[in-house]
Amino acid sequence: MAFLQSAPEPATAVPIKLDPVSLVLHASGPVFLVVWLLIFAAILVWVIAVLKVLQLARLASLQARFEQESAHAHSPDQLFALAQRHADAPGARVVMELSRRVGTSRLLDSIAKRAIVTETQRASALMPTLSSIAAASPFIGLFGTVYGIMDAFLRIGQQKSASLPVVAPAIGEALIATAIGLFAAIPAVIAYNGINKRVDDLLAALEAASEGWVEIASLSARGMQESIPLALQRSSDRPTPVMPKG
Repeated sequence: MAFLQSAPEPATAVPIKLDPVSLVLHASGPVFLVVWLLIFAAILVWVIAVLKVLQLARLASLQARFEQESAHAHSPDQLFALAQRHADAPGARVVMELSRRVGTSRLLDSIAKRAIVTETQRASALMPTLSSIAAASPFIGLFGTVYGIMDAFLRIGQQKSASLPVVAPAIGEALIATAIGLFAAIPAVIAYNGINKRVDDLLAALEAASEGWVEIASLSARGMQESIPLALQRSSDRPTPVMPKG
């Protein structure tokens, strides 16, 4: 009798609280991975958005300063000197590419376009990641939702009951996965559209200004042609003297 009285009572299962934090922490395996993957994606969206806003603000400020000073440049030497002074500006990097070649306006225009492509790639860094998060997060959350609903039906079959304590945890974690997927996707879409607009504005201003830089840079080639002595240019037009026969 004493042994029976001293025997410990069987431990009762602690019910899971139906708040978002408890549902995330006690989620089943696949839903647990989906939820934390989406949480990481949501944090990454804000990190990328802040970095891109700071980068584009810096590039736009440097570009505006360079364009303001380059508007007063009337010779290739002045333009190239300004580009060396503002080496971090996107337009300055385009002008530096022009300074490495001497040729016609058509040749320099192709060099400027290639340099602008490089600046486009630099300004668009991390944008594919933002786009991928915006597109994939709802579907990842939907996968967690589908698995959570399946888990709820499996619990109904195992417990032979469809009561709220049986199905509520599985359905709750399924809905949490959907909510976190939207929480990652919606800011990603808004950030992508806003940042992409600023990138397009920066590149449009760069392309418009590059036409003037090409014309100024091509003056060096024209100056080289004009510096050739006129006698040398016409030497090919003179008839070759005929030597008398001995």
